[in-house]
Amino acid sequence: MSEYHNPVLLNESVDALVWNPDGIYVDATFGGGGHTRHILSKLSAKGRLIAFDRDSDAIGNVPDDVRFTLVNHNFAWIKQFIRYYHGLPLHGILADLGISSHQIDEPSRGFAHRFDGPLDMRMDRNAKLSAQTVVNNYSEDALKTLFYKYGEIPNSNKLAATIVSGRKSGQVNTTEEFKTLISDCVNKGTPAKYLSQVYQAIRIEVNGEMKALENLLKYSSDLIIPEGKLVMISYHSLEDRMVKNYLQSGNFNGDKITDMYGNLHKPFDAKPSKAIAPSEAEIKENKRARSAKMRVGIRNTWKTK
Repeated sequence: MSEYHNPVLLNESVDALVWNPDGIYVDATFGGGGHTRHILSKLSAKGRLIAFDRDSDAIGNVPDDVRFTLVNHNFAWIKQFIRYYHGLPLHGILADLGISSHQIDEPSRGFAHRFDGPLDMRMDRNAKLSAQTVVNNYSEDALKTLFYKYGEIPNSNKLAATIVSGRKSGQVNTTEEFKTLISDCVNKGTPAKYLSQVYQAIRIEVNGEMKALENLLKYSSDLIIPEGKLVMISYHSLEDRMVKNYLQSGNFNGDKITDMYGNLHKPFDAKPSKAIAPSEAEIKENKRARSAKMRVGIRNTWKTK
């Protein structure tokens, strides 16, 4: 267990991922290295593990292991970097999506509404776009769209209008200032849930998370060897829906398109067909696990174009 981040579904995900100890695998979300260390324990001396993390804080968690390589970049660029590091073909990819416990619990990162800190939310602190930019500069229509699309917030129209009106009095710089600004929009019955949805929407926009996930899924079929594994752990419906659609239909809309013979061609088979949830014992020990869903895909022997 890492103090930086307590990995969710650790045994289940790594057991599903590693099927050939001599293979090459990817941990697309390195973080505290919890999944990485467990994967390495399953590999032989011939095995390799390439991990991705755009957060510079993660560099301090790198294990001293010649079989391991950390790529300090967004996994959206996985195709280019795997080729650069001569990692083809891969035997499997694991991604524990969302944000790490370290990012949530560090007030200076601005990810959590329960702490006061700068309105930031950047996973890559060298990135230009921050939550402050979104809140202070996005148009009302752009705010309304991102809150509805990424936060599934019912009163996204009112929320966007409130932000645009309120920021006329001065720039919003901190999480507390932002919470005060939108206080009249917050659902009084479940304020924490509402704020979590708002912060989630801004965070997804700032970090381009849905596009990065789309790239990871799309490129995985070019990178993973037949019979290889794709293991995805998600924490909200937007991520899980995209993963589910891709595994079940081969596209992100969930449209099951068949050929003239009625055959459905898709890069992966979902096995099992349904999502795997954490046990009650794990949820009790790690509250972050309560919303987790894990889906596993096995690479088909043919390739889509």
